Amino acid sequence: MLTATILLPLLTGLAVLALPRHRPDLVRRVALGGSVLTLGAALILWAGFDPGDGGLQWRMSLPWIPSLGARYDVGVGGLSLALILLTALLLTVVMVYVLGEHDRAHAHAFLFLLLATGLIGLFAAQDLLLFYLFFEVGLVPMYFIVGIWGGERRRYAALKFFLYTRAGSLAMLLGFLTLYLAMEPHTFSLPAIVQARPLDRTPLAGGLVFLALLLGFGVKLPVVPLHNWLPDAHVEAPTEGSVVLAGLQLKMGGYGMLAVLLPTLPDTVARFGWLLVALALASLLYGALAALAQSDMKRLVAYTSVNHMGFVTLGVAVAALAGDEGVRRLALNGAAVQMVSHGFLTGGMFLLVGMLQHRAGTRELARFGGLISAMPAFSGLFGLLAFGSLGLPGLSGFIAEFQAIGAALQLSAWVAALAVLALVVTTAVYLRLVTGLLMGRAPPDMPALPPLTAAEAGAAGALAALAVGIGVLPAVLVALLDGTTAALAHLP
Repeated sequence: MLTATILLPLLTGLAVLALPRHRPDLVRRVALGGSVLTLGAALILWAGFDPGDGGLQWRMSLPWIPSLGARYDVGVGGLSLALILLTALLLTVVMVYVLGEHDRAHAHAFLFLLLATGLIGLFAAQDLLLFYLFFEVGLVPMYFIVGIWGGERRRYAALKFFLYTRAGSLAMLLGFLTLYLAMEPHTFSLPAIVQARPLDRTPLAGGLVFLALLLGFGVKLPVVPLHNWLPDAHVEAPTEGSVVLAGLQLKMGGYGMLAVLLPTLPDTVARFGWLLVALALASLLYGALAALAQSDMKRLVAYTSVNHMGFVTLGVAVAALAGDEGVRRLALNGAAVQMVSHGFLTGGMFLLVGMLQHRAGTRELARFGGLISAMPAFSGLFGLLAFGSLGLPGLSGFIAEFQAIGAALQLSAWVAALAVLALVVTTAVYLRLVTGLLMGRAPPDMPALPPLTAAEAGAAGALAALAVGIGVLPAVLVALLDGTTAALAHLP
């Protein structure tokens, strides 16, 4: 079933390419059908998952490249299953959103479906060479999505995205090869490497591998100062590209830190823990302040992603430095919940900003006002997602940030204070956005804006509803994640 879930988007994409060129409407319906089937398969994985078992489930392991000791080895824990569910959901949302778009529909649908296979495979991979393969499959389609369907500076943004992420993935590969060579016998098996921890007794090699993996995962997260590609990629990407980029691809970096970096090099991560704290605080503060200075709503939301994903880095850092297992578990839960919550909230924000741009032809905040009376459904969803993003209690953002800051407070009051300061600035960012967009009077030059269609309201409403659901009943998500985070927190 896990392999079927991984391959369903790819098989749907291949089927899409075989459809007649003069039937873009059929292409869109088939792509949506494949996305719904993928979501159904992911839900079956969840239904058969035992949250109390901290080990891998739905595992399948077959020889792949025997001469290298590489295997097709996939399995899921709580964190990977949560991210697979998020991937399948956002893929479905995107396919609903583009249902009426007919520009090069075959290539467009295929690239998104191929990207989904890469992401689901990445979150399930238990072999580092397989992890790297899926990592690349999850990245390359976005280069074409931005470069073909993006804005005026799409080629520049696509090239910048590719160079940054390619450099990071090559550094990550060098780290994987070092871990492989340190194992006797040589193997890429992630569970075997976690158990053996071959670089514990070689501080120099461990430090170099740590930096290589931090570069690889930090570019994708992204952490400051490796974030520079992100605003340009978001601004130039089509709306559906921004949803996937923020909602899913940034999680590749966060998942790598939690599932690969921390368990394979726990002692080394602890040695460099305060470096991670510094990077996390820089991301939190810089992302919030940079967002506050933006007038383009898409660029503003892009910078808030740098801020929000800083809580993931902070959670990893606190887990590495804290001596108490309970504190480590709280920090890791905060980081994991933040990844899922950010997918709903920021994915939804990009979706709504794209809908507004499609109607008005601009993303400049100053060109709007008074939408609460002109577009009440849009305004309600936008306000809900914005308040969730600033961490209002009762919504998913609060659950994640409360846990991360609570764990940081037990490590250092100064670290927690700076994280709270960043949260205050983020609150100002979203209040400025909500006030400028929804309240007051409409500017004289603002065109009449049609209300959301049923499909648009359904797509954004599903993400908003899930953000509310996690905020009100966080135990559902925490129970799914708890087995993974407890195992990571228990690492000696």
